[in-house]
Amino acid sequence: MNALAATNRNFRHAARLLGLDSKIEKSLLIPFREIKVECTIPKDDGSLVSFVGFRVQHDNARGPMKGGIRYHPEVDPDEVNALAQLMTWKTAVVDIPYGGAKGGIGCNPKDLSMSELERLTRVFTQKIHDLIGIHTDVPAPDMGTNAQTMAWILDEYSKFHGHSPAIVTGKPIDLGGSLGRDAATGRGVVYATEALLAEYGKSIKGLRFVIQGFGNVGSWAARLIHERGGKIIAVSDITGAVHNPNGIDIVELLKHKESSGSLKDFNGGDAMDPNELLVHECDVLIPCALGGVLNRENAADVKAKFIIEAANHPTDPEADEILSKKGVIILPDIYANAGGVTVSYFEWVQNIQGFMWDEEKVNAELKRYMTGAFHKVKDMCKSHDCNLRMGAFTLGVNRVARATLLRGWEA
Repeated sequence: MNALAATNRNFRHAARLLGLDSKIEKSLLIPFREIKVECTIPKDDGSLVSFVGFRVQHDNARGPMKGGIRYHPEVDPDEVNALAQLMTWKTAVVDIPYGGAKGGIGCNPKDLSMSELERLTRVFTQKIHDLIGIHTDVPAPDMGTNAQTMAWILDEYSKFHGHSPAIVTGKPIDLGGSLGRDAATGRGVVYATEALLAEYGKSIKGLRFVIQGFGNVGSWAARLIHERGGKIIAVSDITGAVHNPNGIDIVELLKHKESSGSLKDFNGGDAMDPNELLVHECDVLIPCALGGVLNRENAADVKAKFIIEAANHPTDPEADEILSKKGVIILPDIYANAGGVTVSYFEWVQNIQGFMWDEEKVNAELKRYMTGAFHKVKDMCKSHDCNLRMGAFTLGVNRVARATLLRGWEA
């Protein structure tokens, strides 16, 4: 089942639990606006090349729309729609005043030079500058884009609208980026994990963790779990997988990955089959990589007691049912990985105020938001007698539906 079908299914289930009117249910699913633009740029050799850029703006009932911009060869409209919709529920779950959006350009950033990427980003910004805005739609980095991409968007947008640091988040620190933004998603995952484990009278210290994906999110989560005394017994990324039943020294593994660019040949653990990783014996499994990695093929063999969804949509609905029957506790993506957008919100707030925070304040506020949201999700689980995924979905959908009704959507 693809991401859009799964998201729609979760939404419909939540709408039924909440007893939403069918008219408002339909209205909440349809995106507010979908934008598609042609971006033609001269390549370094002088030839012209065209790319298609787009932006899906899903809902703005609770505030400006927010979401990433990805540069990827297979930018699928369905997936972007699903991700825009997920951002609407995600921002509502952690109670930040945004709606959801998502966008990107169908290109392979590896095939483009730095100056070609800059020209492409500027042309895309010129095409959409009047449809985004500090109080309309605030983009952020995603797959294939980074702080430099945001700097170009900021510069191009500011040519039309005057200096506007709050137009994008995930910027370089020198241009108004927030301290703590880089680690935010991984740190949020750790705060979410602590809140969940506390419900069961457990803490990170002494538990065994398996982490799939060692990019930004996975490596930060690993580092922070390691600092808190958690035992990380297996880690994988696209280059390979490492396991050590006595716990991997994450600081050493980070150094090894930094120097060699890969997890291979790390002497602090043994190589293992990356496909075995998800079914490895452990207490907590954290998928931080791609969607759909837990499916009906492998779900029955998962040995973890807790799964923390740091990736977007890592668990298929079919796997969801199998795991629930086994009594595995799944902390859903729309809550677990919301640390990134929460600190993006802090960055936007700092830019609007023109007053920057120190990193301690950023992290303390992030912890407050993540912990508070967990308790609100648990309250929904109790009142609707449902699992954590539906607790999070009902919380998010209910907040958006209430805002929509209060604004008078039928008028």
